[in-house]
Amino acid sequence: MPTVHLEMLPGRTLDQKRDFVREVTRVTVETLACPPESVDVLITEYAKDAWAKGGVLISDK
Repeated sequence: MPTVHLEMLPGRTLDQKRDFVREVTRVTVETLACPPESVDVLITEYAKDAWAKGGVLISDK
């Protein structure tokens, strides 16, 4: 059972997330020769004050 984890900042639409999971599932099935039902995709969104890059919170940029 392949599991794909995506971590990102909020702001994508539901349609964008649907497109993403559909395409990730398609590529995973093609690459790993597994059934689509076995592919899990987990999307975790973090608030901008919970993510930092280069020592600076994203919310402060």
